[in-house]
Amino acid sequence: MSAETTVPAGADRLELLRAKREEAFRAGGEERIAKVHEAGKLLARERLEMLLDRGSFEELGFFVTHRTDDFGMGGRKIIGDGVVSGFGKIDGRTVFVFAQDFTVFGGTMSEANGKKICQIMDLAMEQGAPVIGLNDSGGARIQEGVLSLGAYADVFLRNTLASGVVPQISAILGPCAGGAVYSPAITDFTIMTEGTSHMFITGPDVIKAVTNEDVTFEDLGGAKTHTSKSGVAHLRAPAEKDVLALTRRLLSFMPSNNTEDPPFVSPNDAPDRVEESLNHVVPNDANKPYDIRDAFLPIVDDSDFLEIHPEFARNIVVGFARLNGRVIGIVANQPKHLAGVLDIDASVKGARFVRFCDAFNVPIVTFEDVPGFLPGTAQEWGGIIRHGAKLLYAYAEATVPKLTVITRKAYGGAYDVMASKHLRADFNIAWPTAELAVMGAQGAVRIINRREIKEASDPAAKEKQLVDEYNEKFANPYIAASYGYIDNVVQPMNTRRHLVTALEALRHKQQALPSKKHGNIPL
Repeated sequence: MSAETTVPAGADRLELLRAKREEAFRAGGEERIAKVHEAGKLLARERLEMLLDRGSFEELGFFVTHRTDDFGMGGRKIIGDGVVSGFGKIDGRTVFVFAQDFTVFGGTMSEANGKKICQIMDLAMEQGAPVIGLNDSGGARIQEGVLSLGAYADVFLRNTLASGVVPQISAILGPCAGGAVYSPAITDFTIMTEGTSHMFITGPDVIKAVTNEDVTFEDLGGAKTHTSKSGVAHLRAPAEKDVLALTRRLLSFMPSNNTEDPPFVSPNDAPDRVEESLNHVVPNDANKPYDIRDAFLPIVDDSDFLEIHPEFARNIVVGFARLNGRVIGIVANQPKHLAGVLDIDASVKGARFVRFCDAFNVPIVTFEDVPGFLPGTAQEWGGIIRHGAKLLYAYAEATVPKLTVITRKAYGGAYDVMASKHLRADFNIAWPTAELAVMGAQGAVRIINRREIKEASDPAAKEKQLVDEYNEKFANPYIAASYGYIDNVVQPMNTRRHLVTALEALRHKQQALPSKKHGNIPL
């Protein structure tokens, strides 16, 4: 049914309104609605009902239709034109939302629905409220040509201007192809549904024609691919209801805008709680791996941690938690994977997260156990110098409270990068197991004492002796502490108390950057 729905002459105007509203709720028709449900997907309005607090949604642009007459489109105007937009509340906080409706022209982007999306983004900026996009679209509406492309660019501009001003979250609940992918790429966090959502610039058919590669939709742009290989998506969930619940939870760690602090939650956890298990987390053998989560989960409130990018660049762990009720962002090297070394992917993942935290007033707590940057031609030729500098840049630029706990290794340039005192970190502590040095003992001895070892009657015994001496001198935190690079060496079991106290002292931290338009991060 078209948007020109009429009723018999003289009928009540309320009846006309009722008829038009019914038409809008039928969207693309019963047949298309049935197909969406058969595919295990929800409708746009069903998704919004599940995402938002009950009864809080207020729709904008309800009666908008497209203005295209070419290709027979003049007689195919559907109220709403493929996107439902407006505002509502999540946990009592205002958010602006849009949900693409796949039953209407495949949810394709038109000039009209692009304006609807831009309207809610403009309002979000003016009101200082988050923007959440529920993406399910076949891409640009071909019948509109450049008008559709212009609509995309209008949205991209607003994504960019809103970046760092209000949080932006993209849920991918169906296809997201071509130019459509760039809006989610600019937003802060992207969450995908397993099995039914896909993101790619060009689809399998085009790839086959151009490069002769055979690839499935799932392998090319499915949720697992983007959360584990490309890093394009941050999180995935098995069903749409789980994606929407995850979106609500993610938002609970964010302020509404960059002038506010994240929501405070009254803690049930004692601020001075002692956790004796922490005294035994780091193995006696410096080369033995352990899970860095075991070092910080017992410290945060109720061991509650929302990990971001859990499947991508697993040698670094990032995510949100609370410390005595206050939201913190955690960045932690992961000795359990690649010994916690920093590589290209880990550097980019960490830098992106640090910059989000800094933009939205989330203090950063770093747990450090890093043997350095990953060596090898693949890393060097891939630009580890440039990408590693991103993490360095992000930490150096961040002005939120920065707290650092060195649990074991802090070697070489990676020591500098991981929120060292030299990058204006505010509170740096170490466990007794910490080692701060240019490199590990064996590597250092083989460089410094090469000739001495070579000329010894028993080179192996001489090397062991020198390694032991090096470890005794450098494999501890006390030399760095004597220079003031470490504020304190603490018992691991008391770490929570030290961090809570420091975080409270830094609540009103103010630190400025030099006046400039913006820096030139090594992209």
